[in-house]
Amino acid sequence: MEYLRLGNTGLTVSRICLGCMSYGDAAATVEGSPLRWKWALKEDNSRPFFKRAIELGINFFDTANVYCFGSSEEITGRALREFARREEVVIATKVYGVMRPGPNGGGLSRKAILHEIDASLKRLGTDYVDLYQIHRWDGATPIEETMQALHDVVRMGKARYLGASSMHAWQFAKAQHVAEKHGWTRFVSMQNHYNLLYREEEREMVPLCRDQGVGVLPWSPLARGILARAPEEKGTSRSETDRVIKTLYSPMPEADQRVLAAVDKLAKTRNVPHAQIALAWLLQNNDVTAPIVGATKMEHLETAVEALAVRLSGEEVAALEASYVAHPIAGFS
Repeated sequence: MEYLRLGNTGLTVSRICLGCMSYGDAAATVEGSPLRWKWALKEDNSRPFFKRAIELGINFFDTANVYCFGSSEEITGRALREFARREEVVIATKVYGVMRPGPNGGGLSRKAILHEIDASLKRLGTDYVDLYQIHRWDGATPIEETMQALHDVVRMGKARYLGASSMHAWQFAKAQHVAEKHGWTRFVSMQNHYNLLYREEEREMVPLCRDQGVGVLPWSPLARGILARAPEEKGTSRSETDRVIKTLYSPMPEADQRVLAAVDKLAKTRNVPHAQIALAWLLQNNDVTAPIVGATKMEHLETAVEALAVRLSGEEVAALEASYVAHPIAGFS
């Protein structure tokens, strides 16, 4: 395993982060909300992934309150208590999604944040999280209210660091400015939608993070599994039921098909899994701290870690990037 500091902090994280959205009660729902997690693994099937991740040197685990509406946090907390000491792991969770019916059931108001951090800590079975992230931008709440509430979470010792997720670069810059202006805690990381099929983050967000010393933690680094298989291979049960895939990658432009063909060609030339090519492309980027990788099969996890050993040449990187065209913004909602 390789490790890096998260942005300009002293916090050291593994270069592969285990995404825990795949673990939870598939039947979990909020009143009035459709089932979203049909492909999630139940607890007994999830535990081996945490054990193996620890064995492989992964110390970074990412979840969210809204994943399986809390059960992902519960499973993550129990597994990490069993397989690791609290001081050895970095636990990240997120706030924003709707967790209960009613006008204050989600969002980034002071009321929501202070309620949800306590609920997340209870489910995780810990006194603090290492990284507390806003899952999305809340246009209905003044950013001053959000940043002050998050600062208070840190001041109370319930979170060590703060992070953000997909938003416009101007929004992220505004949040950082508000925090700096008032002497509040700034964000140290950006968890954004970034992979070979979606590189719009390279235009403004990634350069902003580089300039400000903010760690980049790409979500969906394998484009919901599309980059992890040959073009002719069939999709998985998740790809058939995950509604987000359709909003992010459907319909697929012809240029994306050419990107997939380039990944396929290089994977076959190198005789390595397609996922390792896609992850190696991210890992060779000095702006990226740790891709967030989900795993529902053990080979998914081991393949991701093995990608650290794959070194791409400049010519190979150019071939993978050559066919990319501009895409509409996706992943902000």
